[in-house]
Amino acid sequence: MAVKHFSIGGMSCAGCVASVEKALNSVEGVESSSVNFAEHTAEVEGHVSAEAVIQSVVAAGYEAALLQTEEDTAEKEAAEFEHYRSLLKKSLLAALVGVPLFILGMSALLPDLNSTQGQVIWFFIGLATAYVIWFSGGHFYKGAWKAFKNHNANMDTLIALGTGTAWLFSMVITFNPELVPSLARHAYFEAAAIIIALINFGSALEMRARGKTSEAIKRLIGLQPKTARVVRNGKEQDVAISDVGLDETVRVRPGEKIAVDGVIIDGHSAVDESMLTGEPLPVEKNIGDEVVAGSINKSGSFLFQAKRIGSETALAQIIALVRKAQNSKPAIGRLADSISAIFVPVVLIVAVITFMLWFNFAASFGAAEMRLSYALVTMMTVLIIACPCALGLATPISIMVGVGKAAEFGVLIRNGEALQQAGKLNAVVLDKTGTITKGQPTVTSVQSYAKWQQQEVLKLAASIENASEHPLAEAIIKAAAENEMTLFASQAFKAIAGHGVTAEIEGQRVLLGNAALMLSYNIDVSAAQMEVRRLAELAQTAIYLAVDKQLAGIISVADPIKEDSAGAIDALHKLGIKVIMLTGDNQHTAKAVAKQLNIDEFFAEVLPAHKEEKVALLQSQGYVVGMVGDGINDAPALARADVGFAIGTGTDVAIESADVTLMRGSLNGVVDAIAISRATVRNIKQNLFGAFIYNSLGIPVAAGILFPLTGLLLNPMIAGAAMAMSSVTVVSNANRLRWFRATGAVK
Repeated sequence: MAVKHFSIGGMSCAGCVASVEKALNSVEGVESSSVNFAEHTAEVEGHVSAEAVIQSVVAAGYEAALLQTEEDTAEKEAAEFEHYRSLLKKSLLAALVGVPLFILGMSALLPDLNSTQGQVIWFFIGLATAYVIWFSGGHFYKGAWKAFKNHNANMDTLIALGTGTAWLFSMVITFNPELVPSLARHAYFEAAAIIIALINFGSALEMRARGKTSEAIKRLIGLQPKTARVVRNGKEQDVAISDVGLDETVRVRPGEKIAVDGVIIDGHSAVDESMLTGEPLPVEKNIGDEVVAGSINKSGSFLFQAKRIGSETALAQIIALVRKAQNSKPAIGRLADSISAIFVPVVLIVAVITFMLWFNFAASFGAAEMRLSYALVTMMTVLIIACPCALGLATPISIMVGVGKAAEFGVLIRNGEALQQAGKLNAVVLDKTGTITKGQPTVTSVQSYAKWQQQEVLKLAASIENASEHPLAEAIIKAAAENEMTLFASQAFKAIAGHGVTAEIEGQRVLLGNAALMLSYNIDVSAAQMEVRRLAELAQTAIYLAVDKQLAGIISVADPIKEDSAGAIDALHKLGIKVIMLTGDNQHTAKAVAKQLNIDEFFAEVLPAHKEEKVALLQSQGYVVGMVGDGINDAPALARADVGFAIGTGTDVAIESADVTLMRGSLNGVVDAIAISRATVRNIKQNLFGAFIYNSLGIPVAAGILFPLTGLLLNPMIAGAAMAMSSVTVVSNANRLRWFRATGAVK
């Protein structure tokens, strides 16, 4: 199903999100849509044309443009920067008119409205303010009109009503001051101008701060090279990245970025894949190894064959995944959007009630002569202070930063729901092979007996295993190759099921296998019993080697535990999380691994099909469960878990198998994901608390609830400044996540 990204223009508050999403979902063929107020973008999923989506958004009173390429994104950023500069200019002009008026008014230097000369001066002041409203605040009025035509109300509605009422009232009493008592003859031109100046300035600061939240995406996009050096007809030539075809041969020189995903066919090098895995150490690459787009060739030159191009490269999929996650909404975000959608109409009602109360009951507070003026001021202040911008920004801005920060650590989060849920985990289930361990049997030690040397034991074992297909044979042969051994030829090779193998090597009868094989040939292995027991406690398998009916040595083979598994499990315990291990391995090995790593509980000899049942059992016991596996044979358990973590292996990005993909293949990624989740959700709650408290306290104060106690009303200009700064505060608080350092992260 196609997913399209759009830039959305004209959104002024969280209430606009609901309007745009309603317009998007009304288009035939749209399966789902999500609007990101923080980034002013929308993601649409379904079989639908871009033109139909754009037409629907425009009909709803907003603007839309399809985002397809890096150039489109650059154009969007350039347009936003121009808008930022425009807001600063508008703010400056409004301030140049409003601030002097405010100072002159406070200094009692402006003429009285009761004189003809004063009325003329105030008339020209009104015209100057009208120009400010048109030039600096015109976009508020246009937005309010569009919303009105679509039967909506938004932030623009509140600002337009507040400043428009102030200007209109001021012009009326300029010509007819006798309409109100002398004490109430005050024009509010300076309030209208300064409110517009402050809100524009706050919006500019908010836009600048918002721009920092998408730096993760910008960095990922910046990793994509613009050109590639391909070999065509025996000649090397530079072509645009979009012109590279499948199976084409591409040359990479030292220091260059790799253009597309592929497999090395000639040469070798060390490649920096930190952009993909978060792992800072370069990875050695030889013929047959995979390389990925965006990684950097550190040393040698090599040729590779392109296997994944365009949107199919690992980097392109990561960018798409991060974008999708940043646009998604967790439950806490959907709640905020729902509240914001009804907030503006409620504020309009509150503003009208405030006006009526003051107009009718001002005399009760000894302000009968000022009732119209006070009613106007309180209504205007309520309209200005109540804009729910901060409420709409609270969740998406934190999600954007949190998902981007996780990507920097090689943790790819598919959606905001997973980001929220990860912080609630109190039990983590770990698959053993390939998750806790490396998933590749390795020779861990060689012990010799009698006249034999360790090198001779390994060489004989590799020589006999050279003809074997046993899973452990590869580990022994690999160990011999690492020691640059030349193997013996073997004759009369025989595999004995469940026991081991025998063969003739250099005229000697050689046996390699378990204790049962040694017993069947009456070979005394008592000298090795203590060592075998020690190895068993370490979850290592001991393989006996006998030559001419005499014990020559033992070779221990194990699936080694990853170097960072113990530290990661310890970190999970410190986070208050129960750790459970599932494995298809035998009870003895499972117990040894669990003891070695201080794992709370383990289940051995578990079939892949039964892992899901174990996860469900834990959930039935009240645990919020995270499952960590390889994303393929653990798919049912990953899907069942509250949060599924797929262990990635660089190019094999298991994007569809779990909620979270760990690109480093390290359990530290689970620790990072949980820590980032908790920090992000904590940040969201701080933002929401601040926004709710701000509006909950601000509206009653603006309505004049403190007047009976203090005799003071909140100045509309103060309300404008507070409203603008509340959004800046939310964005700034979210950006603190950019400096977050997860304890499990690879530095």
